[in-house]
Amino acid sequence: MSDNKIHSSAIVNSKAILGKNNEIGPNVTIEEGVKMGDNNKVLQGAFIAQGTTLGDENQIHMNAVVGHEPQDLAFSGTPSFTQIGNHNVIREFVTIHRGTKEGSATVIGNHNFFMAYSHIAHNCRVHNHVVLVNNASLTGHCEIEDYAFLSGFVGLHQFTKIGAYVIVSALSAVNKDVPPFMLSGGRPAVIQGINVIGLRRGGFDATVRSEIKKAYKVLYRSENNVSQALEILEKDFETEEVKRIVEFIKSSDRGICSGQGDEKETLLSKKG
Repeated sequence: MSDNKIHSSAIVNSKAILGKNNEIGPNVTIEEGVKMGDNNKVLQGAFIAQGTTLGDENQIHMNAVVGHEPQDLAFSGTPSFTQIGNHNVIREFVTIHRGTKEGSATVIGNHNFFMAYSHIAHNCRVHNHVVLVNNASLTGHCEIEDYAFLSGFVGLHQFTKIGAYVIVSALSAVNKDVPPFMLSGGRPAVIQGINVIGLRRGGFDATVRSEIKKAYKVLYRSENNVSQALEILEKDFETEEVKRIVEFIKSSDRGICSGQGDEKETLLSKKG
């Protein structure tokens, strides 16, 4: 633990492995078996549980709980894990729980920003540059792709997947998958358009944005069902971004959210 600044009131288990230049604040608890890289900052009262691996340059703010036991009646106490990458900001009272089944893990990538009281349940996978606003909540086995933005008090059903560059508006309840580049919201959430601002900020040029808009219209503003829409997208569109939408929908187990104003739900059937 050389080169680390550890407050005298912190409880750091002797079997925890810390890298260099970490700052551990007052009343922090770091359990046995935690592995931490370099230049992390853990503020007052934070709790890092066994089975947690933390990379470099992360900030864990006051009273956050990282890697604790899952809130799952099926959890039997067997060893499971939480894996967190680099440059993440985990704000006050955030809760991140480890996997449920033995050997399984909750996995978080790099450069994510989790605001106060947000929750990441067992076996979730959060990719990179994701923002969870205050009280956004992921239930078990959810997946959030790069640059997604979940607004305040958003709730996700178990196993729901949110695509890259998606925005979900505040107070939404999401019970089906949201394809990449979309804007969604409501209770239950529906697709309301494309994330134009996010695409511009992400550096997507006008041609790509136009193709995504056309793909959105094929999916959500036409008489096509999902299978018919996919056939059109595969036949008539060549950009990588539209291919990404197609692959996302094909891999969806829960089906995708319907469009705003649809009288029927847009479902992805394995039978087509």
